[in-house]
Amino acid sequence: MMAAAKQISRIEADEALVLHLSGPVLRNALESLVSGCRLAGGIERFAEAVELRFSLFQKALGSPAGIADLDREAFEELCDFMATVRRRVGSGMDTVGFQSFRSAIAALLDNAADTATADARMQAFIGAFPADKSFRWVRDLGAEILHGVLPEQYPLMTKWVWDAQANTGVLREIWHDADVDRLRIDIPDNYATYLKLREELSQYLADNGVFRDMLAYVDLLKAQIYAGYINSQGGVYLRTEFASEGDPLEHVRRILGLDGGSRQASRRRARTIDAEARNVDDMKQLS
Repeated sequence: MMAAAKQISRIEADEALVLHLSGPVLRNALESLVSGCRLAGGIERFAEAVELRFSLFQKALGSPAGIADLDREAFEELCDFMATVRRRVGSGMDTVGFQSFRSAIAALLDNAADTATADARMQAFIGAFPADKSFRWVRDLGAEILHGVLPEQYPLMTKWVWDAQANTGVLREIWHDADVDRLRIDIPDNYATYLKLREELSQYLADNGVFRDMLAYVDLLKAQIYAGYINSQGGVYLRTEFASEGDPLEHVRRILGLDGGSRQASRRRARTIDAEARNVDDMKQLS
């Protein structure tokens, strides 16, 4: 995605930024995640599924040629692996046309290894679409694409991780404050914040014995934290997006889009980890 001779700059985690994270909340989330995964064959299998999901994005969007060859059907299949996008993308493409999406994606990923431009490229991607409520989800689309294609450079930057305007997301759920329910957290939802959050969670996982597949484990931990919020709130929107009960990891799978393969079951004989398909090899058929 970049010229070999081009100088690449990167934003480092902001050392001046302090995130007050709750150790007990993190501990409870990690224990719940490990316990739930144990019932489905172990957390390693879920980490592998996250890595395989990365490979889907990289295969489809990892090169200019791949983006140029991308058609609407293939893009919609990729969107099956983005929980907050897949319900809206079809109507969005009907409104502005698939070519608008493909052009915006190409611009988003052009020289994307230069993370010093992370916030600017996200704003440009959002600005490529109509500025109304029906297209608010494109922010999550851009975040998912950057993270999926370049997971080392770009942490998850979706609204469910942190939405400063709404004061909601994973960051709020793990914020350490006695009165957090009435607290307005004054932390911007920009690249530096998401990077700092990933750094803090990576350190927490390392302190608790995780030393490989760190990017996947961080995503799983974030999803488990937000799953706890979904379970505690049970609002109409959340039930629509992640509805169903009885499986302790269903929300985790859906939040991360790991159920995307089962959504395509009518078109393909392949599934991600879900309550019916217990073999990660099934997902490999999609990549």
